[in-house]
Amino acid sequence: MKRPMIIDRSHDEFFMREALALAAQGALLGEVPVGAVVVQDGKVIGRGFNCPISSHDPSAHAEMVAIRDAATRLENYRLPGITLYVTLEPCSMCAGLIVHSRIQRVVYGATEPKAGVAISRGEFFAQDFLNHRVLIEGGLLAEACSDVLSSFFRERRLRARGGEAAQNS
Repeated sequence: MKRPMIIDRSHDEFFMREALALAAQGALLGEVPVGAVVVQDGKVIGRGFNCPISSHDPSAHAEMVAIRDAATRLENYRLPGITLYVTLEPCSMCAGLIVHSRIQRVVYGATEPKAGVAISRGEFFAQDFLNHRVLIEGGLLAEACSDVLSSFFRERRLRARGGEAAQNS
């Protein structure tokens, strides 16, 4: 008989705030502000924020960077028993990585209506062809996670308009 999985959610908000701090670091570099932390036994073992622009790497999403960091630290390409906290619902590329790395649980903040595959554009993690099941929990600090993104894009639009106005002068 399979034992039920016991999940400690008591520190979820703390770890999501860590991911939000990483998102802010990315924003300072001009990257879309998404942050992620990988947690094992209550300790952060991987950190990342979106950095495809600065790293010239289209795969450098926050989840990818944090998972690579954790795998390197653990010297293992499999991450069983791990929780990934990410400020934005994962895309298809990151969802595939999450399954292949055998992450146990993903906790995300804001939904991603254009490209999120946990619930927004389909339920990737529920597909019967997958050889690993991931527990998905969304909406943690969703408003704060969404606000970081909204502010970033609002500022970007304002700067673009300011540049247009300067060019038209």
